[in-house]
Amino acid sequence: MPKIALVDDDRNILTSVSMTLEAEGYQVATFTDGASGLDGLTSERPDLAILDIKMPRMDGMELLRRLRQKSDVPVIFLTSKDEEIDELFGLKMGADDFITKPFSQRLLVERVKAVLRRAAAPKEQGAAAVTNGEDGTPRTSLERGSLVMDQERHTCTWKGQRVTLTVTEFLILLALAQRPGVVKSRNALMDAAYDDQVYVDDRTIDSHIKRLRKKFKSVDDNFDMIETLYGVGYRFKEQ
Repeated sequence: MPKIALVDDDRNILTSVSMTLEAEGYQVATFTDGASGLDGLTSERPDLAILDIKMPRMDGMELLRRLRQKSDVPVIFLTSKDEEIDELFGLKMGADDFITKPFSQRLLVERVKAVLRRAAAPKEQGAAAVTNGEDGTPRTSLERGSLVMDQERHTCTWKGQRVTLTVTEFLILLALAQRPGVVKSRNALMDAAYDDQVYVDDRTIDSHIKRLRKKFKSVDDNFDMIETLYGVGYRFKEQ
């Protein structure tokens, strides 16, 4: 039973969303502010977090920033704002999806299912692509030079150093690294990382690529494996 953490200072939303998600078979933990939400999210990791942006004690953006220092749990933002800057900023910080208030309960359930499917995709792909190592043991990792991506454990290392990626970032990098030298259009990367029911534009993919580069450069200043072909897309450099 997937566990979902819901953080919102609106008790009506906490009650209605909890009832809807529990009716769908999910286990729900609720928190009324960002500070208590951070404690709950770090002490017992859920499968998905749904965060409001405007909250007392700690807003959703700050909660996500602190959360990303410790966890790559998928995050959906709830926001009453209709400002594009919030969505772009949130995506750059590592959010996986946005839902603008007011929203239908059915839409929320479909978005939750979509994000959870994306989170499970690396494990499923890894199981389907198991190969044997030199010692004959099963191996589910993708190795491209200094890059190692374990699709079953959802871990990534570069030159032996851990790089923590969100679900979306992991899927985008996996799509690129599976075929080095092959250019992937933004549409192809959207298909690899997002469910059909989630619409994102080109700038969203660009934001994820920038975040990927920043994360790898934090462990290696010379990282330059993700190449941009302006007007075409991106590719993982051949070695």
